[in-house]
Amino acid sequence: MTGKLRLGVNIDHVATIRNARGGVHPDPLRAALAAAAAGADGITAHLREDRRHITDGDLDRLMEIDLPLNLEMAATEEMLGIALRHRPHAACIVPERREERTTEGGLDAAGQFEMLRPFVDRLQSAGIRTSLFIEPSEAQLDAALRLGAPVIEFHTGRFAHVMGEEQVTELQRIADMAALAAKNGIEPHAGHGLIFDNVAPIAAIPQLAELNIGHFLIGEAIFTGLEASVKRMRAMMDAARPSTPRSNSGELSLGIDRR
Repeated sequence: MTGKLRLGVNIDHVATIRNARGGVHPDPLRAALAAAAAGADGITAHLREDRRHITDGDLDRLMEIDLPLNLEMAATEEMLGIALRHRPHAACIVPERREERTTEGGLDAAGQFEMLRPFVDRLQSAGIRTSLFIEPSEAQLDAALRLGAPVIEFHTGRFAHVMGEEQVTELQRIADMAALAAKNGIEPHAGHGLIFDNVAPIAAIPQLAELNIGHFLIGEAIFTGLEASVKRMRAMMDAARPSTPRSNSGELSLGIDRR
């Protein structure tokens, strides 16, 4: 396993712009193809209950691209059925509230353990790589491990929105939890609020395998074009993370027998 950090590009907000006036432009599939051409390693799309951006038709078309598709989804029977019909490469279970503008905080895997268990089990049984979008905390990581999730994605929203010593503390928390996840056999990812100005310290965390970035890249595309914004992000991630083997070493351990 090399240390190259994967970049997943979330194309939700291309659909947000399209939906603002209806019609078919701009096209999320075209955005996915442009991101692929610019060096993205995967595409992420969140099919929300209210279909505020990505639609069922978009999902049908995105299944045809060559890159892995990561479907962000709420833990509902409707979304589980859609995931099982489409069989994307990956599904990330995220918290979802109708009134929120975007995903606010991580999933409470510890508090919703019993509710989440059948969703993780059924997605995994279908061969869909299942991840949980959680806060970087030991309690949430412990729950993800007991649920059998092979992947977790740490919510980096707090890191992105605090400054100074608070940001340093949050960065250390993410780094510690990434090391702990890797030590316990879970592949750690990260995302939310990452931009050119703050991506480097997150990208430098050696155990992280993937960053998922969307809103900022789509916003930058207005000024520079999508391929240029993805290429620049890809270059900044590569500069922060030389291609060296990822280490799972560390003193922390959850001490759980994962079966």
